[in-house]
Amino acid sequence: MREKLNITEGIFPMPVLMIATYNEDGSVNVMNAAWGTMQERDTVALNLTESHKTVKNIKARGAFTVSIADAAHVVEADWFGVSSGNSTADKFARSGLTASKAETVDAPVINEFPLCLECEFIEYQANEYGCGVIGKVVNVTADESVMVNGKPDMSKVNAIAFDPYTHGYYRVAERVGEAFKDGLKLK
Repeated sequence: MREKLNITEGIFPMPVLMIATYNEDGSVNVMNAAWGTMQERDTVALNLTESHKTVKNIKARGAFTVSIADAAHVVEADWFGVSSGNSTADKFARSGLTASKAETVDAPVINEFPLCLECEFIEYQANEYGCGVIGKVVNVTADESVMVNGKPDMSKVNAIAFDPYTHGYYRVAERVGEAFKDGLKLK
């Protein structure tokens, strides 16, 4: 038997994405965004409202980075979600994390998060069904600690996912199958 649930803000799992930009003064700003996805192979879609400091920064600089949050930094990742860049000027500094300038765009890379997509701002969609920020992925980097045979090993990335039903974070680490192969057993 199935139980009826209240409509909530998403489906599980939702990614825990760290969206990083530079503020007007060059300081680092990061926000936690669970409403984001790949729209195409090289296009990111982030459902962010224009009231976010991050969106203002993206529009001003024309760039942003998207990092995958990991279990080792769940406290910092949550901090970037519970504090606002509009009211907490030293939000990034309080996290204790460090940043470097991205190789290809005018945005910071948060050094402690293992995977990072560098994105050029394409447009902001503000209509009734618009998804907010659209960006073109122009570079992807990974910390060498998560690389195996030239590819990121997701068990080493130790990514976290957001549960919108109970507001929990969960580790996404165990490989359970082979995409584009396991289903062929049913042919």
